[in-house]
Amino acid sequence: MSAVLSFFLPGGMLFLASLALVHVPSVRDSLGDIAGIYPYAAYLFSVVFGWRFNRSALVFGTVSIALAHWCLVRFAQVPPGTDLYWRVAFLSTAVLLPLNLLGLAVFKERGIFTPRGLSRLVVILSQPVLVGIVAGRDPLRYVALLEKDLLPYAFLQGLPVPQIPAAVFLFCLIAAAGLYLRNRGAKESGFFWTVCAVFAAFVSSPDQDQEAFLLATASFVLLVSIIEVSHAMAFRDELTGLPARRALREELLKLGSEYCLAMIDIDHFKKFNDRHGHDVGDQVLRMVAARLGRVTGGGKAFRYGGEEFTVIFPGRYADDALDHLETLRREVAMSQFVIRSPMRPKRRPKKPGRRKAPPRRVSVTVSIGAAWPDGRTETPDDVLKSADKALYRAKKQGRNRVTT
Repeated sequence: MSAVLSFFLPGGMLFLASLALVHVPSVRDSLGDIAGIYPYAAYLFSVVFGWRFNRSALVFGTVSIALAHWCLVRFAQVPPGTDLYWRVAFLSTAVLLPLNLLGLAVFKERGIFTPRGLSRLVVILSQPVLVGIVAGRDPLRYVALLEKDLLPYAFLQGLPVPQIPAAVFLFCLIAAAGLYLRNRGAKESGFFWTVCAVFAAFVSSPDQDQEAFLLATASFVLLVSIIEVSHAMAFRDELTGLPARRALREELLKLGSEYCLAMIDIDHFKKFNDRHGHDVGDQVLRMVAARLGRVTGGGKAFRYGGEEFTVIFPGRYADDALDHLETLRREVAMSQFVIRSPMRPKRRPKKPGRRKAPPRRVSVTVSIGAAWPDGRTETPDDVLKSADKALYRAKKQGRNRVTT
């Protein structure tokens, strides 16, 4: 359920809200005034935000949308009675824009003013020139080619856009949905809804006001999704996937008078790192974090730093916290962690070959210190310090135990 909500919020909500708004009579009557301000404000704010935080996907995605918008407006102002050049612009942008957005969704973040970033910008900005060169030789043939029917079915001939651009949009939507299913990220869901908004804009053409409104919404959806990505980078630990220390600080401010805080440390982690290497150490951190993420009893786990973690049991869950911490300790101690070989492929092969050597298995234990608020520890920071002292005692007493 949470995965479905994270896919629809906020990008899907913004897209559906924009579709509803353009059909509200009061909004539709003033759409011309809105379309004169909203798109340029959305483009400018998105580019400035992307430049400030070095988010090339946001900057280049917005540039692609704004460039398509400019082409549609520019060639809609042709002399009355001829729409050939507008059709060239419409068909070209309907094919190239979703492909550009999909490419930006697939490519990793490489910065704006870097060789790779600038090369992507050059590709985007050169597209109108290349279209002008190709279409300029025989615009009628160019338009006929892109308006050609792929399948001779009557219901397909009634599509609001020609079949080739429609097929490109469908391909990009399926690919963007596949990216989200693989990565479950805000960036991937944002690009999916951005392509949806762009498709809605082309469907509404030649209504220039509605088209501009929906293209601006596409840029706004992209902006919000990248803000979500930036928030996740600040509040979620990239290695383990658990909420990070900054998220822990905010969670501590929400606690009432009853709670339990536990500090957890992986035993002998430095020696383990020295013996097996940092890559294997990272694997162990991820595997222990996965166990902590499934802690029972209403607990919530955080990455505190290094090999240390924190678990919060708020409110009514505090009384039974020790039982669940003891269960957690036993589960970690009984687990046999399989060390991933550095030569192992990231994806499981369809026909796995013979294993040359048995997988390495290691046992890991954790020490846990727990504390509750009392007369001497009135603030969450004081309780956290008490839990840290209890953790120190657990390690002094032989490790692999829970101490209060």
